[in-house]
Amino acid sequence: MSYLFTSESVSEGHPDKIADQISDALIDNFLAFDTESKVACETLVTTGQVILAGEVKSKTYLDVQQIARDVIKKIGYTKSEYMFEANSCGILSAIHEQSQDINQGVDKSIKEEQGAGDQGMMFGYATNETEDFMPLALDLSHKLLQELAVLRRENKEITYLRPDAKSQVTLEYSDNNKPVRIDAIVISTQHDDFAEETAMLAKIKEDLVTILIPRIIKNNPQYAHLFNDKIEYHINPTGKFVIGGPHGDTGLTGRKIIVDTYGGKGAHGGGAFSGKDPSKVDRSAAYATRHIAKNLVAAGVADEILVQVSYAIGVAKPMGIYINTYGTAKVDKTDGEIANTVEKLFDMRPYFIEQRLKLRNPIYSETAAYGHMGRKPATVTKVFRTPNGEEKTVTVELFTWEKLDFVDQVKSAFNL
Repeated sequence: MSYLFTSESVSEGHPDKIADQISDALIDNFLAFDTESKVACETLVTTGQVILAGEVKSKTYLDVQQIARDVIKKIGYTKSEYMFEANSCGILSAIHEQSQDINQGVDKSIKEEQGAGDQGMMFGYATNETEDFMPLALDLSHKLLQELAVLRRENKEITYLRPDAKSQVTLEYSDNNKPVRIDAIVISTQHDDFAEETAMLAKIKEDLVTILIPRIIKNNPQYAHLFNDKIEYHINPTGKFVIGGPHGDTGLTGRKIIVDTYGGKGAHGGGAFSGKDPSKVDRSAAYATRHIAKNLVAAGVADEILVQVSYAIGVAKPMGIYINTYGTAKVDKTDGEIANTVEKLFDMRPYFIEQRLKLRNPIYSETAAYGHMGRKPATVTKVFRTPNGEEKTVTVELFTWEKLDFVDQVKSAFNL
């Protein structure tokens, strides 16, 4: 029997995502000037206020207030009527030095023996239902909001959009687990005030259905067949959405972990990513397991794969690696045998994950909105500045865990 599956996304202007982006901007600035920085930074945003808290061990000094303001400005909170504005919001820093008790378990005299920054389990997932090996409902949810942000910044076809927004896509799947069509789309977008609410709702729905959706179809022709005249659209279903962002809802780092990963497909170990340097396996091992899952699916090992790895704090070697192919394996091996082969192919000790994926670089700001997985690898040049005038220009690779650079090795190991 066919079934429905739903995933959601949130925009860069959502309060939780503002917090994520500030935390990751701090990570990038610390790593730009000291690649060995250890950082765990949380951000809270509310009406007119940003609070930074966490632990840092680094040789560099940063103007954390200016970094936060730059992020808020880039997102688009630049008007006083938003009740949260880049230049005027208060910023309180309660960042202090990292606990030596934790650090002694991570830093080792032999770098290869670097211990995990915490205990826990991390999951990576991949499916061949999209070109990016991501769950389709989540991919569509992200794309809706990314295009909505483009329309907001263009300020031409739709001129009343504000930064906060959420999306949700419900797909109908066939009996053989293949997506057939889009059943429903939910979009709630913050907007300027209108004189009359009924006219406002009609205008916003008409614009999103006749301007946003056609742009999605045009830019993503591979999904055109999923759109149909029976889609149920819920556009700003609560009605007026003028009060939004941190004035409408407090935001915290790490509260959108399902949006950040697989939209409810696969599994999640519970650890957030943003604000954590790569010694924290919550982040680095989640990227590494995604890298494994994507390369396995791309190589043809299975149509769908979940990878789990687990750690003890201060211990380099993982507790274990688990593989679930959901019965879609195309090789003559059990999931346990596949896991044994994976363990030989991919060194999952924290130091080797950092080296393989080039994680001790300032590459994290780009991850903090619209998902950490399923993004396009790219090489970019960034410029960072300290309060004392020091400037650092670095060229880095983004989303290295999305590269299909192990496909040949996987094929060889599984005789594909």
